[in-house]
Amino acid sequence: MINPQWLRTFSVLAELRHFTKTADRLGLTQAAVSQHLRHLEGEFGALFVRKGRQLDITPAGQALLDYALEMEQANNRLTLRLTETDAEHGEIRIITPGSIGLLIYPMLLEWQIQHPGLSVRHRFAPDAEVLDAVLNNKYELGILTFKPDDPRIMATPFAEETLELVAPAGHKLCSWDDLMELGFIDHPDGQAMATRLFSRRFPGNAGIRSVPVKGYCNQVGLLLEPVARGLGFTVLPCYARQAFSRQDDIAVMDCGVSVVDQLWLIHRAEWPLSCRATVTVDYLRTQVDRAYQSCIQASDNNERNH
Repeated sequence: MINPQWLRTFSVLAELRHFTKTADRLGLTQAAVSQHLRHLEGEFGALFVRKGRQLDITPAGQALLDYALEMEQANNRLTLRLTETDAEHGEIRIITPGSIGLLIYPMLLEWQIQHPGLSVRHRFAPDAEVLDAVLNNKYELGILTFKPDDPRIMATPFAEETLELVAPAGHKLCSWDDLMELGFIDHPDGQAMATRLFSRRFPGNAGIRSVPVKGYCNQVGLLLEPVARGLGFTVLPCYARQAFSRQDDIAVMDCGVSVVDQLWLIHRAEWPLSCRATVTVDYLRTQVDRAYQSCIQASDNNERNH
């Protein structure tokens, strides 16, 4: 049997491709990392090809990495089976996109306070990473902005999320010229979201690419900072706007028509959810539905007040 500590060291080294960073993550010395690798290479042959500071994994290394992933998945399945009937103890593992994550993470923490035997593991990630993490059993639950076409995945409707046009408080964006004058605060999904919303709000427009970009931020939790400071407008999901602390410094523009995304809860189809995950999902559905209604109401009030 392969020494599990050596295998863990190898897996992290394969991910980071850097001895010092691997040692830092694992709390080891660099000499210990090298020693673990030497033990494994003594048994399996060369696992990496060293080109200066660059590490390229060999076919033998890839085979060992696949084995390590299989062992991790087996351990996760064992842990799940041993605790799946206990609703109040064990780990809740969920991975989500940013906006819905900003909404549900505080809810999960409140749930954990109510059930101290639970441990919450949440990760923010784009759709592709969410799907990959659930497929590879790194997370039991995931939320996607699309319904995956994969027989290994069970997907059920989880929540709705409205796109919003958000401007600095005191600004009115009634025409395309208003958008051009104020400028756009972009983000990784910004142009796609703006295109979808503006195709309905401003039909026949010149396209979001024609609007001056006044800034860019890839952290959804910070995206409204430049908007609140008067530097531009943005388009983002309502839950991200709702999580912003300084609501008085921003205004949600009335776009006349709604662009609503369906969010999907996913998990592996081969086995049922653990009892604790099932109970937690029921709790989240109730809380998110209330938050959505509050979000819509707050948007209406925001528009009237500004």
